[in-house]
Amino acid sequence: MDSDIRIVMVQTSHPGNIGAAARAMKNMCLSRLTLVDPRDFPCEEAMVRASGADDVLRDARVVPDLDSAVADCRVIIGASARLRSVPWPLLTPREAAALAQRAGGDDPVALVFGRESSGLSNEELDRCTHLVHIPTNPAYSSLNVAMAIQVVCYELMLVRDGDAPRGDVGNVPVRQATAAEMEGFFGHLAQALDDIGFTDERRSAKLLRRLRRLFHRATPDSEEVNILRGILSAAQGRKSMRR
Repeated sequence: MDSDIRIVMVQTSHPGNIGAAARAMKNMCLSRLTLVDPRDFPCEEAMVRASGADDVLRDARVVPDLDSAVADCRVIIGASARLRSVPWPLLTPREAAALAQRAGGDDPVALVFGRESSGLSNEELDRCTHLVHIPTNPAYSSLNVAMAIQVVCYELMLVRDGDAPRGDVGNVPVRQATAAEMEGFFGHLAQALDDIGFTDERRSAKLLRRLRRLFHRATPDSEEVNILRGILSAAQGRKSMRR
């Protein structure tokens, strides 16, 4: 499983949290760490907090943005403590681990964790196919990012070792469209809706967010995405993309 699962940390402010996350990952037999625009890395504090997981930090991939971190993934699970007004495919940590295990046999799977202060933005969550929510005390729901990673990595290890039920989280198509293919489709969809006069400035952002959720739930494969884009092109009178 390790080669198929990557932990993605977005704009981490404190290098100690990166080190603690690396330690949590190695504890649970995971090693693929991707850092999106970290404030301070590499850093001695991260090495100290890693407590022997130096290899995870040494091999960590640093990228400038989330799209670069997940472009080749077909399943992207974003962690958030905030429940959104737009419906999401919402998973528990155990369900997220089961999905990652099932999907990871074919393509890389990303588990994405946000900033210490504000988590993932709506735009970043839009890049995700699913959302994982860790239940906490409603009166004190703040969870350190490294602790959140520890919880999810623990569930991943249980699923890998067969000690946890895998649950029913839906079938994952063998060749589900990649994140890059889906983003290309969503860009084309936004342009097509504008071209045919369907969008309204007052509600376009929320509409597109709902449509993202709809198509992520449908989990189209690459060929289906191409069909959808062909339909959009026909509706546009075969106009070329402006992006």
